[in-house]
Amino acid sequence: MIGETGTGLRRFGLSVVLALFAATAQAEPMHGIAMYGEPALPPDFVSLPQVNPDAPKGGSYRWGEAGSYDSFNPFVAKGRPALGISTLVVETLMGRNYDEPFSLYGLLAESIDTDAARTYVEFTLRPEARFSDGSPVTVEDVMWSMETLGVDGNPRYAAAWKKIARMEKTGERSVRFTFNVEDRELPLILGLRPILKKAQWEGKGFAEATMEVPIGSGPYLLAASDLGVQVTYKRNPDWWGKDLPFNRGQWNFDEIRYDYYANPQAIFEAFKAGQLSAYREANVAKWLSSYDFPAVQSGAIIKAEIPHGRPSGIEGFVFNTRKPIFADWRVREALILAFNFEFINDTLNGGLLPRIPSYFGNSTLGMEPGKPAEGRELELLEPFKADLPPGAIEGYALPVSDGKQANRKNIRAAAKLLEEAGWTVGDDGILKNARGEPFTFEILLVTGQDEMASAAQVYIEALKALGITARLNKIDDAQYKERTSAYDFDMTHYIRSLSLSPGNEQLLYWGAGGVTEPGTRNWMGVNSPAVEAMIAAMLKAPNAEDFTAATRALDRVLTSGRYVIPIWYSDVSRLAYSADLKYPERIPLYGDWTGFLPDTWWYQAK
Repeated sequence: MIGETGTGLRRFGLSVVLALFAATAQAEPMHGIAMYGEPALPPDFVSLPQVNPDAPKGGSYRWGEAGSYDSFNPFVAKGRPALGISTLVVETLMGRNYDEPFSLYGLLAESIDTDAARTYVEFTLRPEARFSDGSPVTVEDVMWSMETLGVDGNPRYAAAWKKIARMEKTGERSVRFTFNVEDRELPLILGLRPILKKAQWEGKGFAEATMEVPIGSGPYLLAASDLGVQVTYKRNPDWWGKDLPFNRGQWNFDEIRYDYYANPQAIFEAFKAGQLSAYREANVAKWLSSYDFPAVQSGAIIKAEIPHGRPSGIEGFVFNTRKPIFADWRVREALILAFNFEFINDTLNGGLLPRIPSYFGNSTLGMEPGKPAEGRELELLEPFKADLPPGAIEGYALPVSDGKQANRKNIRAAAKLLEEAGWTVGDDGILKNARGEPFTFEILLVTGQDEMASAAQVYIEALKALGITARLNKIDDAQYKERTSAYDFDMTHYIRSLSLSPGNEQLLYWGAGGVTEPGTRNWMGVNSPAVEAMIAAMLKAPNAEDFTAATRALDRVLTSGRYVIPIWYSDVSRLAYSADLKYPERIPLYGDWTGFLPDTWWYQAK
């Protein structure tokens, strides 16, 4: 008996040891993390694959931006921040490789640690990490940044902060965050949070727009500024991270300057005059017809089409469904029918650009237009079947016109839907509801949005056939930001770029909290339990297959919700740039997006 008991204890002790060993092995700190699977780059990688590790340092880069700025704090909702602070001056714990769907590698942090279920994440800071004033980046700075951004920062930071059950210092250079929900993306989200210097903000209100420049740990320092006109950054020769493998081949310009102009046409003229380094052309017809000026002919300006593999995203004219006039999906479908995409696209783009089919179109994450939901997509949508808009499960595709200006078939279908929704045309030719109120609304744009204004004018004319009066109102950039932040508009231009790794930001785009909470990106006022359930399924997905199914289901609900009148997209970016600028031969998966220009470019004079 004694022998058996002793053997049992020894076996029990051995099992405990083995279990602890397995847990330790599983939780071994890593150099990087991927949303699913393992990160592509090994621990001893020498540089990102889409950079030139031997790129020379030097030269300058100038970019034009429409509008102005009145703040150097891009981390709060108030004010319009200057470009460059969050990308050039401030760093994050981890850095993103834009040649993978969603993988991060150590930046301020030398390692990241989490478990298989991702119930927590622990970061260990690099001992050499320094702010630009020479002071070390500490755990206290990390903890203060996370809490301050979550409580007083822009609303986009709040959701992740609420999912943290406990934040604790676990060592001189390590900090752990334990979560209160199941969300596989949270370790990556926290890895991308900006880290600020706690001491700089003691005794100061963080939530206000300010012209005080944050002390960061990034590659550049603010060198000069002219409020609302220009802002210039100089590369920091003492940057602590210049020799990190992740940074090798990046941030090569000695100077980066952003100049502000009244509108895009003014930016284009400045580029033609040699005052800017590059220009991104969104209009394919203009790309083909307006780039024969002398600098292009001489070779001083180069034209390039940069391919990408990211989703189409959504762009077009958005309905503010908070307004009673747009609350009924039948009304929104009628107005989508009245938008003659084929005619407008032919007029503005020579018919060369395809229409955005859905929010995640042009990717494996997108639904199949017109086809019914099947398999896991259907399983996810079934509990919400009674409340889903028509087409979410059965299949929905945008209407197609015959390309003629009259668009008679679609106008007849639109008139029928409007009548079903309680709108009828009176003897005076004006569409009215049962109370006799006319159907009229405003399309709000920023001064200088000439292409969108042209599309809006064609649309306004088409709406007259339905007895609808729409008016175009163009205002300055500051007014536009104020009004859209408060959702004070009927219809406006809307664009949301979407990645191959959608996650928590989807709640900011389409979460119900944005119906009343100002400053979110839910401009259309989506208020759908199905949307939030699909986002939750994305965040909890244990593998790539379930994640894709949840994203496609979300795509179905959003697209069939008829919140936006989609326009066109392009699977290439059209860049014109100075011949003195160079970029690597390998184009990243995301193409000309965040992480490309000016990050990996360099100056090399002829």
